[in-house]
Amino acid sequence: MHKNAHHLITLVAAAILAGCAAQGTAPVRDGSGAAAAPAATVAPVSGYHTVRPGDTLLGIARQYGVTLPDLVSWNRITDPDQIHVGQTLRVSPSASATAIPGAGGAVVTPIPATGSGAGTVPTVREPVGGRAPVAEPAAVETPPPAATDTPPSAMAGQWQWPSSGTVVAGFNEASNKGLDIGGKVGDPIYAAAPGKVVYAGSGLRGYGKLIVIKHNQEYNSVYAHNDKLLVKEDDQVAQGQKIAELGSSETDRPKLHFEIRKQGKAVDPTGYLPAR
Repeated sequence: MHKNAHHLITLVAAAILAGCAAQGTAPVRDGSGAAAAPAATVAPVSGYHTVRPGDTLLGIARQYGVTLPDLVSWNRITDPDQIHVGQTLRVSPSASATAIPGAGGAVVTPIPATGSGAGTVPTVREPVGGRAPVAEPAAVETPPPAATDTPPSAMAGQWQWPSSGTVVAGFNEASNKGLDIGGKVGDPIYAAAPGKVVYAGSGLRGYGKLIVIKHNQEYNSVYAHNDKLLVKEDDQVAQGQKIAELGSSETDRPKLHFEIRKQGKAVDPTGYLPAR
């Protein structure tokens, strides 16, 4: 159980960091270990995706513009390498991957399409009282509300700089997903906004000793190359709280690599941090 939980936490952190996309989940394979043969084309159903040969969880998440942690959570996936061709996955927060209240005391759950006759993915009523299942078309889903651009520290109007050092490398969407801030080993690193620590460790190659803080459903912040971590996963932290000490783990010089992620995508932190 502990091993599965740690694997899931590392998976969540990997979803937050686009730079680790190369270490995404494995392509779908059949039980023999070989790549699965092409399957019948399945018509899309609102809110769901039917797994095709070559699909990965990371690729599916990107296709529908959702985060990998949400995709794992919605479908209760414990081993991301074990999705299979024909499996139906929930890809929308407004879809129901488990149970939806139905008329007459029944609940509605999605069933995967199988066999040569798979053209659409129906749902099936599973009656509480023991009636025979009745297949019916999938319900039309209501689109989720559009996300806002409000930063997590909306009342304060801004985030806080995580370090007092000088910026030695700026944001570049293609080559640098955040800011590199120079300093000396042992300099304090502070939480840029209040939130919950969702990752603290060194399991993601290229980031050294890493902390990821979730601020709300939209925003996360990333603190990499630390020398010492002063918080652990699930800790609640306040804005300005010391969370680490600056270091040079998995990099060429002492520095903090700092990122702000909006819905999993890196954004330029200088658009959120106060002017210096």
